[in-house]
Amino acid sequence: MNPFDLPLLAALVDHVATALLHLADAIDPFAGPASAALAIVLATALVRACLLPLAVAQARAERDRRRLAPRVSRLREQYRDRPERLQEELRDLYAAERVSPAAGCLPMLAQAPVLSFAYATLVLPTIAGHQNVILAATAFGVPLGESFAASAVASALSPTLVVVTLVLVAIAIVAGELSRRAFAPGDTAGVPAWARRSTGALQFLTAAIVPFVPLAAGVYLATTVTWTLGQRLVLQRAFALRA
Repeated sequence: MNPFDLPLLAALVDHVATALLHLADAIDPFAGPASAALAIVLATALVRACLLPLAVAQARAERDRRRLAPRVSRLREQYRDRPERLQEELRDLYAAERVSPAAGCLPMLAQAPVLSFAYATLVLPTIAGHQNVILAATAFGVPLGESFAASAVASALSPTLVVVTLVLVAIAIVAGELSRRAFAPGDTAGVPAWARRSTGALQFLTAAIVPFVPLAAGVYLATTVTWTLGQRLVLQRAFALRA
């Protein structure tokens, strides 16, 4: 069962889609044909800004994990044949440092439902029994519910849809490459080549998805990967300076 078929979730998604449409109407005098796409960009930025405290908590947890990593490695080596004693020592270490081993996972898990909800608002063709109003809106004359792949299969590609899709893919590729370079693991000794290649390829997953989703979702994905890159760079620098 699709959870977004539940009356409460369907109503919430419907309200969010309608709010996006109202935002697009409000900025139309300034943004013109880009108003619907810009509304998605602004709404995505607002959502990600609201989630910043969770991102900060995650960055702080990652900093603590890196700081304790050498001591954890020594304990694992020292008590590798005594798993019960190892667990005791690790618990004592985390307690003494006031660090939770699950601290980095909890903020990530807390963000997931919000981001999934935002994405669903931009991909569901129907909500609460009627057409998704934001997907019926247009950007540069192209309905936000259209996708590059579906239009190509139907031989209905418009030049505008091709250009907009290519721009979104290019943004996702640039963000992915910058992320790959900025956040590549420093020590890859002993890591299989296929694992290194797979990790690097994941940075470009968004670019591969964009042509297959509605244009509205493509705008969201390009915006969120760009925001994520900037956020990670800022937080990495901030917490590296405080480490």
